[in-house]
Amino acid sequence: MARSANDNDKGAAEGELTGRPCPICSKPGVMRYKPFCSRRCADVDLGRWLSGSYAVPSAPEEAEDDEDIPDEPRER
Repeated sequence: MARSANDNDKGAAEGELTGRPCPICSKPGVMRYKPFCSRRCADVDLGRWLSGSYAVPSAPEEAEDDEDIPDEPRER
C-alpha cells in the first residue's frame, strides 16, 4: 500500500508539543495543529468562528465631519 505525503511527517509532527494547552480542550498542543491538539479541536474552533459564537469587539464609530468632503464630484 502506498503512503501519502502526509503519512511521512505524521509521526514526527504529531509528537512535537507546542508547550501551550489547546484552547478548546486544554490538552497539550501539537505542532501539526498549532495551537490545537488535534484536527477535531481546530475544526471546532473554525465552526465557532463561522457560526458567530466568537466576535471581535469594536468601539462604536464616531460621527465624522463631512464638511471637507464635497457633495458632488469635482469636474475634470
